[in-house]
Amino acid sequence: MPTAASHATPGEEHLLPACDPLDARQFRLAVKRLADSLNFGTDRSPFLGSGQEYVQSRPYQPGDPIKAMDWRVMARTGKPFIKEYEATKRMPAWLLLDTSASMTVSSLALSKYAWAVQIAGGLAFACLDRSSPVGLLAVGDRELRLEPSLSRDRVLQWLHLLRRYRCTERTTLAERLSQLIPALPHRALLIVLSDLHDPGALPVLKMAAQRHETIVIQLADPTEQPVRGTGFFRAREAESGQPFLSQGRRAVFDFAATASALRRSGVDHLFLPTGGPVLTPLRQFIQARGILSRLAR
Repeated sequence: MPTAASHATPGEEHLLPACDPLDARQFRLAVKRLADSLNFGTDRSPFLGSGQEYVQSRPYQPGDPIKAMDWRVMARTGKPFIKEYEATKRMPAWLLLDTSASMTVSSLALSKYAWAVQIAGGLAFACLDRSSPVGLLAVGDRELRLEPSLSRDRVLQWLHLLRRYRCTERTTLAERLSQLIPALPHRALLIVLSDLHDPGALPVLKMAAQRHETIVIQLADPTEQPVRGTGFFRAREAESGQPFLSQGRRAVFDFAATASALRRSGVDHLFLPTGGPVLTPLRQFIQARGILSRLAR
């Protein structure tokens, strides 16, 4: 389980139970099946075998591993030599999971948040199948961050922790992403799972796309879609508590404008309503855009 390094915030003990009806074993199986589905028809890993290309041999230096000895060159020259290999290039993947209140409010059995956690798990395992380290970052009030790792058990522990939730968290997507971008030393794959209720998220996502492979999976509840035959109504935003006036014939949020703005900035965007099929459009999006293949760059 996460140690003190996980920086759990006060009130962590007041988290609600898992956001889905699955037990630990069922959740792991669901994540594994989703990962297999996302990887279907693609090379599961370009780094099978040693994953290294021989470059040259150099003279042995104290401390070099014996298993790297180049015995042929040593037999020919009478001096110890070490084989050197080209390091495998693995692009790390960061999953930014929105844990805010608007993700947990739902008109269905499974909330946007429950779907986001399961999708994050499937994507994490699919990346690990391709030997790419996976990092997880919560973009709500909780300060949960896992540095990129190749450990399935560690990633799964954090996913189980993220399955628990609160209905009172505000979104911090723009804030956390703006902190993460300058801290990444190399190009990375950033996958955001959010409903994008953070008004400051778009400019930061556009900035992220200038340096990193940036993917946004925007989840939406049916109640956020236009409803025919209704008039004006008043509502309250789940995170900020701000009241607003809307009309049933018009979506609460302008999803089309958001999608257009992101795509013009080089961000791959998938609008994913939870009121219909979820896994099929997700799989088609991942495979059509070659997202997992980008990890080999």
